[in-house]
Amino acid sequence: MSRTKNPKQFSVVAGEMCQVLGLTEAYQQYKTLQVWKSVVGDTISASTTIERFSNGVLFIRVKNSTWRMELNFRKQNILEKLNAALENSMVKEIIFK
Repeated sequence: MSRTKNPKQFSVVAGEMCQVLGLTEAYQQYKTLQVWKSVVGDTISASTTIERFSNGVLFIRVKNSTWRMELNFRKQNILEKLNAALENSMVKEIIFK
């Protein structure tokens, strides 16, 4: 086996593989989980944990009730930024628990 000079990142290979296998929606869900930190920033990311993403609903576990209230105020802004980062409207709702 020969080595290539320009190896691809695993995320690129996984994305291509999912498209070939018809798992585009599953890959989009995975991508959503990966961009969370870059969308909300380090502070919010440190206070939250992604529980799951299904049927367009993203469930986020929050450190405490103060953060939950703050994030509920920012929910629409976070939702817009998240969908912009994904380049489609995959996330329909965010539920902070």
